[in-house]
Amino acid sequence: MSLISSTEASSLLAPVNAFLHCQTPDAWLEEAKKEENLRVLLTDHLICELKAAQSAMYLLRRYVADEKTSEVLLGWLKPYEDFTYRHEGDWQSLNTKHLSKSVFDVQGLDPFKKDMLDKMVMLIKEELHHFYQVLEIMHELGFEYKSVTSSRYANGLLRHVRTYEPEKLVDKLICGAYIEARSCERFAKLAPFVSEELSKFYISLLRSEARHFEDYLELANAISPTDIQSRVKHFGEVEKQLIEESDDTFRFHSGSPTEHK
Repeated sequence: MSLISSTEASSLLAPVNAFLHCQTPDAWLEEAKKEENLRVLLTDHLICELKAAQSAMYLLRRYVADEKTSEVLLGWLKPYEDFTYRHEGDWQSLNTKHLSKSVFDVQGLDPFKKDMLDKMVMLIKEELHHFYQVLEIMHELGFEYKSVTSSRYANGLLRHVRTYEPEKLVDKLICGAYIEARSCERFAKLAPFVSEELSKFYISLLRSEARHFEDYLELANAISPTDIQSRVKHFGEVEKQLIEESDDTFRFHSGSPTEHK
């Protein structure tokens, strides 16, 4: 993992913090700093990386791939899903070397779909690489993988997605932007309070996570028939509420812990 300077980190975080409508509550950070919560934090982070890859995969299968290519795409994720949801397979055998745009007929794609393909394949590869890196850290810490329940965060955002196209796609892309931006903000918040190795890992993620949120917004802007700012603002307020409201389940994207209220 490559290190980045404090100047670069600040530069990467500036647009993220400007985009988000609130900062992570101190109460959540206090809970995250507790040693007894580290396994849950890492496990949920691991699952979030897979879900980010799945979300990007859904976009490719729904809007870019034909039926044959869609089946190939499902095969990309299967080993990760088998391990995470069905507890099958050896985590050390997981890798992303087989991910490639070569399965797509790019000649038949319009400029928007080509751009989505480029951005989403890169995102999937990076998220699955991060998935593996979290597993390595958990292994070094002696944490056996045990699944945890999801937080209300992602579903709380997606509940506001419109049901007709292209507005449905626009909203999903904006949701993706907020999820990536919040992840980026929380990595930076956590970095000073964890071990040196984990801190370096979180800081190393800032480059890709900051770019991911911008990629999602660029795609939303490109496909929307109208200005997206009102939808961006709407989801920003929804996201703020999810982050600031009392939450009885501690997870990577959870709200303010109930016991602190």
